[in-house]
Amino acid sequence: MQELYIANKNYSSWSLRPWVLMKVLGLPFNERLMPFEGGAGESYATFSRFSPSGLVPCLVDGELAVWESLAIIEYLAEQYPQVWPLDKTTRAWARSASAEMHSGFGVLRDECSMNCGIRVELKTLSTGLKSNLTRLDALWGEGLKKFGGPFLAGEQFTAVDAFFAPVAFRVQTFNLPLGEESQAYVQRLLTLPAMQEWYQSALAETWREPMHERETLKNATLLKDYRAV
Repeated sequence: MQELYIANKNYSSWSLRPWVLMKVLGLPFNERLMPFEGGAGESYATFSRFSPSGLVPCLVDGELAVWESLAIIEYLAEQYPQVWPLDKTTRAWARSASAEMHSGFGVLRDECSMNCGIRVELKTLSTGLKSNLTRLDALWGEGLKKFGGPFLAGEQFTAVDAFFAPVAFRVQTFNLPLGEESQAYVQRLLTLPAMQEWYQSALAETWREPMHERETLKNATLLKDYRAV
C-alpha cells in the first residue's frame, strides 16, 4: 500500500493537501507522521531518508518516491480519475486554480502560517495580505458560480479543494476577512469529516516547534490555545 509521509498536523499545510484528498476520496494509504525536529532545515537528515527533497509531504509507492504536493496529486490522478473533475473545461480551471495556490499567495503564507490549534488577532492587515484575500474571494467566487458548488469545481470534492484546505484553517486561526460566499465555503471545508479528523489530531499533538510558533505570532496576539498541554 502507498505510504504518505507528513509532518505535524498542527503546522504542515503542504502535508494536508494530499492527505485530505486521499481521505475524502477514500484512496488507500498508510499515514507516516514525522514531526518537525526544529526550524528550517533541521529535519532534513531524517526526512531525506524517505524524501529526495528532504521535505514533506512525500508519497512512497514501493520503490518509487513522489515528493511535492502537486506532483503527488498528479501521480494519484493517473490512478484515480476522480482526483480532478472529469469534464475537460472544469478540469483545466481546477488545475489553473491549484497551480496558482501552489506558487502564489505568498503574503498569505508568510503572514498567516498554518497553526490549527490556536486563535489569534492580527495587529495589522497589510496591503499585500488584503490583495491576497481579494484575489481569494474572486477566485473562489468564480469557481462556485461557474460550476454551481458546493465545491470549487462543482458537486464533488476534488484536488482543487484540497489545495485550498489549508487556507480554511488559516482563516479560522487568524479570523481573516472574506466575503460571505467565501466564508460559507470555508465552513464547508472545515466541517468535512476528513478535515475534522485532521483538526482533532492536530489539537492532540503536544509538539511545539519554536520557529512555527514565532511565525504565527510575529504580527498577531494570541487569544486562545486549544491544543493539548
